Amino acid sequence: MSSTRSAQKCLAILLASVFPWLSVPAVVAKDSADYPALRNRMVDTEIVSAGVKDPRVIKSMRDTPRHEFVASAARPNAYHDMALAIGQGQTISPPFVVAYMTEQLLPQPSDKVLEIGTGSGYQAAILSPLVKDVYTIEIVKPLGERAARTLKRLKYTNVHPKVGDGYQGWPEYAPFDKIIVTCSPEQVPPKLVEQLREGGRMIVPVGERYRQTLYLFQKVDGKLKRVALLPTLFVPMTGKAEDGRQVRPDPLHPKINNGSFEEVSTDDPNATAEQPADKPSTLDKPVAADNPATGEKATESEATPVGWHYQRQLKLVEAKDAPQGSRYVTFTNSDPGRPAQALQGLAVDGRKVSELNVSLWVKAQNVRQGENNEQLPALVITFYDENRGEAGYTFVGPWRDTFSWQKVVDKLHVPPRAREAIVRIGLGGGTGEASFDDIHISEK
Repeated sequence: MSSTRSAQKCLAILLASVFPWLSVPAVVAKDSADYPALRNRMVDTEIVSAGVKDPRVIKSMRDTPRHEFVASAARPNAYHDMALAIGQGQTISPPFVVAYMTEQLLPQPSDKVLEIGTGSGYQAAILSPLVKDVYTIEIVKPLGERAARTLKRLKYTNVHPKVGDGYQGWPEYAPFDKIIVTCSPEQVPPKLVEQLREGGRMIVPVGERYRQTLYLFQKVDGKLKRVALLPTLFVPMTGKAEDGRQVRPDPLHPKINNGSFEEVSTDDPNATAEQPADKPSTLDKPVAADNPATGEKATESEATPVGWHYQRQLKLVEAKDAPQGSRYVTFTNSDPGRPAQALQGLAVDGRKVSELNVSLWVKAQNVRQGENNEQLPALVITFYDENRGEAGYTFVGPWRDTFSWQKVVDKLHVPPRAREAIVRIGLGGGTGEASFDDIHISEK
């Protein structure tokens, strides 16, 4: 994913529902005759241009009718690159995410693939023409049964669905050449390691509930070697994986992790799954950049701040003018409407927490609105209910023009229906440069 377009993509997991002023264009399919054209347009503009290159994966994305895997009310958005609700508090992943994860698996015609988290059945349908067999498991019975009916109706005869706990895998058909997990466990389930053949590949979003990384694993000498792909935010793996979770969110005491951006991470490709590779690192690839506040040189790095997901057009800066510690983040954008931001999730129970205290430091350089007067830098909090339906949003800001570091403090209302939230910082579609540091969120 080296193109500038690719820097925008995995944002789609949450973007369209989180930020109404950055939602996709309202292109509505009036009847089924429109779907092939809309699907090809989506593949061209949101998948191929974003860096997916495997021609077989691209063809499968063109041929697979995503609108058949969502509710009729959601079909007008079926060919937008966005997540869509499928019921039971679950979602269908954005098309780019599906294509990207599929390509990373390197699917081969002879492969036997295990999918954990059938959901709507769309990911299994994408894999179907690319491999020999797909074995897919869904823990939520109504979803699993509905997906099985859809896959049967559409004649995906090499997809074998069942309802069960994916934490246990599917030992009767092991070993698997590839495993894809579309929900997030805290650690890779041991049974999946056992059921992956030697040399096989597995892609899993691993981590805490609101702090995950999408990893590509390969089994070498019985152990998993891993490479970090993207910071991400998937729904949790439920069942035994959730029962054994060691770090749990606290909805009565919501807070931001790494709000001062001092904790950064890189990945060691030789690390094993049992020995985590993420660790604090130094800024070992400095690039000179003028610091307007001090006249000194700042340094930047390819290292990324831990805990922040879907980072777009973000620079991690080390400089003496940082309000807290030695690092902060700067977002830069010259294309009106283009995302330049970072996201973080947190748990918050609106029945118990009615207000959030928010404080942060911000500075701006030549900031102008994007495609409309709502596209400006801000800290935005979007709330979700227990079914992950949107429950409202609030914000601090917006900001424009040029100013040096200033501290902003505010109190924001929490809707009673809220059970979790997504925090976004960045330019919000505006242009120019905005920097953030020392972000704190706490209950009243």
